[in-house]
Amino acid sequence: MSKVNIQPKTVAFHTLGCKLNFAETSTIARQLTDAGYQKVNFDEPAQVYIINTCSVTENADKECKLHVKRAAKANPDGLVAIIGCYAQLKPEEISAIEGVDLVLGAKEKFNILSYLDDLEKSESYGQVHSCEIDEMDFFVGSYSIGDRTRAFLKVQDGCDYKCTYCTIPLARGISRSDTIENVVNNAKEIAGRGIKEIVLTGVNIGDYGKGEFGNKKHEHTFLDLISELDKVEGIERIRISSIEPNLLKDESIELVSKSRSFVPHFHIPLQSGSDELLKKMKRRYLTRLYFNRVNKIREVMPNAAIGVDVIVGFPGETEELFMETYNFLNDLPISYLHVFTYSERENTEAADMQGAVPIPERKRRNKMLRILSEIKKMEFYRTQLGNKLPVLWEHENKNGMMYGFTENYVRVVKPFDEKSVNQIEEIVLDKITEEGNVSIKEMQFEDFLAKI
Repeated sequence: MSKVNIQPKTVAFHTLGCKLNFAETSTIARQLTDAGYQKVNFDEPAQVYIINTCSVTENADKECKLHVKRAAKANPDGLVAIIGCYAQLKPEEISAIEGVDLVLGAKEKFNILSYLDDLEKSESYGQVHSCEIDEMDFFVGSYSIGDRTRAFLKVQDGCDYKCTYCTIPLARGISRSDTIENVVNNAKEIAGRGIKEIVLTGVNIGDYGKGEFGNKKHEHTFLDLISELDKVEGIERIRISSIEPNLLKDESIELVSKSRSFVPHFHIPLQSGSDELLKKMKRRYLTRLYFNRVNKIREVMPNAAIGVDVIVGFPGETEELFMETYNFLNDLPISYLHVFTYSERENTEAADMQGAVPIPERKRRNKMLRILSEIKKMEFYRTQLGNKLPVLWEHENKNGMMYGFTENYVRVVKPFDEKSVNQIEEIVLDKITEEGNVSIKEMQFEDFLAKI
């Protein structure tokens, strides 16, 4: 096969998984461009292809193989490096994938430049450089930039929780934090690039402060962090990503309600509405605490968006326990759900538990909650119609239309206007479209219910 003629030092990236992965990919990309690499699209010929992987679902291996094949199609002679959570958990398995030349673990991925210098195309197994996860006790600050109107800012990494279904502590190590000084400096850098919105990211950001100076003590708290970030000039919006309900304190909710820059939007993992299952999952709260957190937000921010993570099909989830979750969520004043189907993960307690739920039943329950999510979202959108709210417009032109989000996470659509890109405009929320956004063509709520 003939070599594709490309300029030297080109690199392409593909990121799977969470906002934290996007932040780290962007930081690694800046390291490489500073070293002389030119970044190209993943489907273009490149010297190096870097795939940042996720391990949350059972499809991690399939997704990894898919993107290795994409890289080989773009340039059969390109070097392929795999990093991320899946690379830390299953390095030898990944190294055996045809086309993979390099696998780097949690610690090594931030030194990828030193591994690329002498890397050659592998004819059998790829090179593996992976630390023991207990060696991952330091923090590497990261943030994403690019074509987005928002940046993902990493403030925390790792997790000390022992949820029985989760592999993240095995992939990312102990809980540790960036210093407030570094976080604030990164936020100022982001502001200097003209980005209007920051999303705070981490594995367990409510645990912020632990490991801030290389020790297990909390030198600062999450409240300290957001208090300092609220003072940063030039950032119009700061959005808190997923935060554990037991770590979302009333003081933080109060600060957001009075904040200059923090927006009224919370994403709070629930995982189950059954106290029996929450205990089996080793979550650190029960439904009463979760209920109180949601009501506290509604009390001080009636128009806030509240998103929820929930898992269906956990071992031992009978129909009765699933309906406890369904009814709990149905009665809560929330805005949308992220629904995950439980999948067995190696080296987790849950994988050995009795009472496995059949796959078809897991899928049925997932569908029920996804329908409930759409109903909740539409109900929330309806409460916002007629309100005049600021919308941050995104850059993408989709068939002549552009999209943006209000502070409280209502997705709005209008005809594309180049002058509106990355601008915040106040608009009146008028109608709900057939696609489930706000504006343009009205659709009655009853018609929406009939469609689903």
